[in-house]
Amino acid sequence: MFSHVMLGADDIDASKKFYDATFAALGGPQGSVDPKGRVIYIHEGGIFLLTKPINGEPASCGNGSTIGFSAKTSEQADAWHKAGLENGGTAIEDPPGIREGAGMKLYLAYLRDPAGNKVCAMHRPG
Repeated sequence: MFSHVMLGADDIDASKKFYDATFAALGGPQGSVDPKGRVIYIHEGGIFLLTKPINGEPASCGNGSTIGFSAKTSEQADAWHKAGLENGGTAIEDPPGIREGAGMKLYLAYLRDPAGNKVCAMHRPG
């Protein structure tokens, strides 16, 4: 359904540091910077990009929006969360752990990235 996700960031270097660390915790590569200054991550068929807003206005987070990343284990989600905190992220919501509802059991870890975007690592326990 999705081709890619692109987030705006005013401080590309701070955002790249955060996503390089959190994606490494999920087994992903560091981002590469293209000639336009955008940071590009490609991993397991997914494409994620960071860019300064094209209209020159400040970047802003989407109120009510969350970008979720798959974790293979709860330990990997914890490592993602720890890497994010150590690289400019802010803990939000409940601490990482199991959430149950609507007949599902999920392991979730939430952060705000350096630009204020709400991101989550999610593991679906077997």
